[in-house]
This record gives sequence, structure tokens and C-alpha cells, in this order.
Amino acid sequence: MKQLYLIISFFIVCGLQAQDKVLLQGKVTNEKDVEGIHILNTSSRFNSVTDLYGNFAITVKQGDTLRFSSVHYALKDRVVTPEIFEKSLMIVTLEPLINELDEVVIGPNLTGYLGTDIKDIEVEDPKNFKDYGLPGFEGVPQERIVPIGQAIGLTSVNIEAIYNHLSGYYRKLRLRRKWEGEDTAVARLLFTYNSKFLNDSYGIPENRSYDFMLFCVETTQVSRLYASRNYLGVLTLLESQSKVYADRMNSKEE
Repeated sequence: MKQLYLIISFFIVCGLQAQDKVLLQGKVTNEKDVEGIHILNTSSRFNSVTDLYGNFAITVKQGDTLRFSSVHYALKDRVVTPEIFEKSLMIVTLEPLINELDEVVIGPNLTGYLGTDIKDIEVEDPKNFKDYGLPGFEGVPQERIVPIGQAIGLTSVNIEAIYNHLSGYYRKLRLRRKWEGEDTAVARLLFTYNSKFLNDSYGIPENRSYDFMLFCVETTQVSRLYASRNYLGVLTLLESQSKVYADRMNSKEE
């Protein structure tokens, strides 16, 4: 009886959590440079980008914070208030980003003759490993996940790595990187194949576009095809997966 009560409670909690999420439709109302603005739900792993007209869609819960970022606009956070959550609509206006120059201090030894003054200015170019013909890493460094076989050596033991394995930290780190990679792939694909295109071409409901594209990313090589610019292959996969996805939706409704 106790086990039955726990199972029922579990499904009730899951149902309530599902109802707590909605697909929020939004629009950036600035007159120009509204395409490609990144929207991150800082309270979850979801993100999105605006289309040519500043429209976007992202999964949210009440109280979540959405962060808008772009090279053209200042960073802005918006909270999903109860009113916004109920209407499933958010209108945002961003402040243009103004790049201010640092203060310039003029030295005392200027003659007023540009040619002479330029020659007297000492300029030192920054050096890096490329200047010396050395190999080096140019990307953003990530925390290394030490394999368990390397953590326990013949002459030494990496206590921190063993703890990270036993505590599940490395497993969570791998899962987080997987989610971040999938979110990035979905955002790039939806930037090209937006919800209207998916609805018109394959009958995918517009409020299901993110879920459908995530399904494609998780079950096919669509990300690799898109990265290699094999757009015909991408469309072929989207068409075939849309039928599978439709069957899944129908079976859930039944």
C-alpha cells in the first residue's frame, strides 16, 4: 500500500511540474538589428534566438529569468511574472549598446608635428605562441574529466578525481555538457528552420518546434549534416523524423 502511494505521488508531482511549464512566445520590438539575439533561461537549460523579425519562443516556468544578449544591445534580464506566464507572451525592448573609449592621456613630449611624434611613440605588439611557431590551444578551456584508470596509478592516486567519480560530479558534468551541446545545436537549426517553416512543411505545431528539433538532434545526425552544410540531408531527416514524431504525439494523446 505504501509503494502504491509513492507511485501515485510521483505521477502527481510529475504532472504538476509539466503543467508548470509553457512555451513562451516573445518579440524584441527594436526597429533594427533584431535578428540573432540570444535568449537564455538562466533558471533552466533552455535557450533560443530571435528570427529576422525579432520573434522567439522558449520554454519557461513562472519566476524564471530570461537573459537577452547581443553584440548590438546591452545585456538585459526579464523575469517571467505571473501575468506574462498566464498570457505566454513577452514583449521586450533592448537598450542599444554604446561602446565608450577609454580616457586618452597625452604625454608632455609632443612637438605638434604628426610625423615626428609618431616615430617617438613606442609600440610593442603582444606576443603569443603563434609568433614563435609553437602549437597551442585557442578555444575556451574546459575542466578535464579524469578517467578512473588514470586517477589510480601505480605510484600515485588522484584523490580529487576519485571523489568526483564517486560523488557523481563527473557524471553530472558530462550530462550538462551534453545538454549544452544539444541546446546550441537546436538553436542553430531553429534559426534556419523556424517554427513556421516546420509547421508549413511537416505539420509540426509551432508550440512543439523546440521539442521536435531536440528529438531530431538526440536521435539522428542532423547536427553533423547541418554543420557540414548538407542541407538536403537535413531536410530529408526532418521529413522522416516528423512522421515518427507525429506518431509519438498521437500515441500520447490516445
